[in-house]
Amino acid sequence: MPPPILLTIAGSDPSGGAGIQADLKTFAAHGCYGCGAVTALTAQNTRGVTAIHTPPAEFLAAQLQAVLGDFPPAAVKIGMLPDADCVRVVADALRGLGKPVVLDPVMVATSGAALTGDPAVAAMRALLFPLAALVTPNLREAEVLGAMQVHGEADMEACARRIGFPVLIKGGHLPGWDGADDLLYIGDQATWLRAPRLDIGETHGTGCTLSSAIACRLALGHSLPESVRLSKAWLTWLLKEKPDFGVPNGPLMPR
Repeated sequence: MPPPILLTIAGSDPSGGAGIQADLKTFAAHGCYGCGAVTALTAQNTRGVTAIHTPPAEFLAAQLQAVLGDFPPAAVKIGMLPDADCVRVVADALRGLGKPVVLDPVMVATSGAALTGDPAVAAMRALLFPLAALVTPNLREAEVLGAMQVHGEADMEACARRIGFPVLIKGGHLPGWDGADDLLYIGDQATWLRAPRLDIGETHGTGCTLSSAIACRLALGHSLPESVRLSKAWLTWLLKEKPDFGVPNGPLMPR
């Protein structure tokens, strides 16, 4: 049997730790064939983002038309969408596809750099959230989407309800917590995925890697809860085996 085809629609990270490069590495690590449409070119490394160039939305549409016309994906991962025009192009291309879509609403980099503006976030919520099998915000992104501050587990559940779509809120950055505990919220069902907080410092590209792994698992036929559980366990293993380069936010090595 040929391997599943996965499509990533995301920004490019020339340092290789995040964005489309991390997605393609994750696809390969899961035995999948990866295609990619680039939404933005960034100048970044593990220290931060220094510049962003957004090609015309028409060029993104041409990329998607070329890929989807030749490589029908079994699942799609969406990452950085820098403006509302990009969001609309992606929504138009994926509407009616009928395959799982995992949306990582990349708004702020680990370094603190803003990657997506407010109009793009509003368009994403209106046009792409209804197409997504799962949305995977980090805590800061969840606070924006839920329009509230999150201080603990009860807040995370309230925030997930306010977001109103199947969501995985990643809780690893919540101050004062001993664990890296994530919340999977589907319908009115809350499932907590527990893991120890690892003393390894900050990392680069963990959100991209996790959402791509979930998309791979869905393409391989796993249920959504099982895809999330297996992907989180795999990510925890990668974090423990993180290579010793990249300062201060080292990358992972999907394998």
